[in-house]
Amino acid sequence: MAIHLTVAMRVIATGMTSVIRYVFTRTTTLIITKRAACWSLFIMALTGLSASSFAVFAADIASSHFAANSNSNLNLNLNSNSGSSEAIKSDVSHIQPPISKTIVTTIQQTWQLNLLKEALRRSDSGYQVQQMSTQMNQKRKVEEALAGTVDVFWSMTSKELEETVLPVRIPLFKGLLGNRLLIIRKADETRFANVKTMADFRQLKAGQNRYWPDATILEANGLPVVTSYQYTNLYPMLEGGRFDYLALGAQEIGEELASHPDPALKVDSHILLQYRSPAYFFVSPKRPELAAAILAGLESMVSDGSFDEMFNRELKIEQLYREAKFEQRVIIRLDTPDLSPLTPIERKELWLDLFSMQGAK
Repeated sequence: MAIHLTVAMRVIATGMTSVIRYVFTRTTTLIITKRAACWSLFIMALTGLSASSFAVFAADIASSHFAANSNSNLNLNLNSNSGSSEAIKSDVSHIQPPISKTIVTTIQQTWQLNLLKEALRRSDSGYQVQQMSTQMNQKRKVEEALAGTVDVFWSMTSKELEETVLPVRIPLFKGLLGNRLLIIRKADETRFANVKTMADFRQLKAGQNRYWPDATILEANGLPVVTSYQYTNLYPMLEGGRFDYLALGAQEIGEELASHPDPALKVDSHILLQYRSPAYFFVSPKRPELAAAILAGLESMVSDGSFDEMFNRELKIEQLYREAKFEQRVIIRLDTPDLSPLTPIERKELWLDLFSMQGAK
């Protein structure tokens, strides 16, 4: 029974029903022993991974056992002059492996996952998202995507990332992730309140995850940076005085600090660190059709306004603006040296208005 089911699934997947019918018709003319041998070999070929191997095998059977019956009304074009092997190869050469509808992702239950599911629903309802429970750093996600083990993940962009895997260039946070608030030591609150200029800010030392693009951006702007390969290590390092601040996206900073509680730390109320560095979905190079499907779904959502509606609701944007008081902060603006020229900066509908703010003087 298991073999029969395997064969049936293979037949459905590869679209070789005409070849099955042909072999069945021809084997009925054989004696029972030859018929059994024929079907045993046929099943072995059919349950293999290579369609081309199957084609050669079927052709060999046809030429060995069925040459005398070359006037078949099945349209396989077998005859002794053209070569039965080449004929069957030609008949099945157009067959492509079916595109998988299962999507493996490292994205957990967040706004990004909900957005991914909705974009896929818009473009093709047949996709099924499967979450990986394994925790991975950025480097590992890229490696798994290149290997085809992970189909899609999200990240703040970088030139290297966009050249390695497939970016879907719709900013997931509308630029909000590049608007950073700071976790600082409570004892340093006055020190941060006295920052007025970039020169003042350069006197403070940042902490960053080594794998995050932010570390490179801060360094490129001449800011001193201390890095760790483990994100969770940054909190005790900050509390212990190894550096002065940890910059996180405005939409995530409160939740992140709550998940790493430390009575010595707080969110700074004075500075907004700002740079243009969008977050995208990134897709394995092995799944270009998936990247196209995600892009089509996201564009549809942007076009009809449902992207903004979902974004504002799930990230509680009005509440965030009230609590963060962006316009009352001193804005420290950084350049992003390796920002791709393909970044859709000119599409105003994809960004929040934070980048045009003047901030406190």
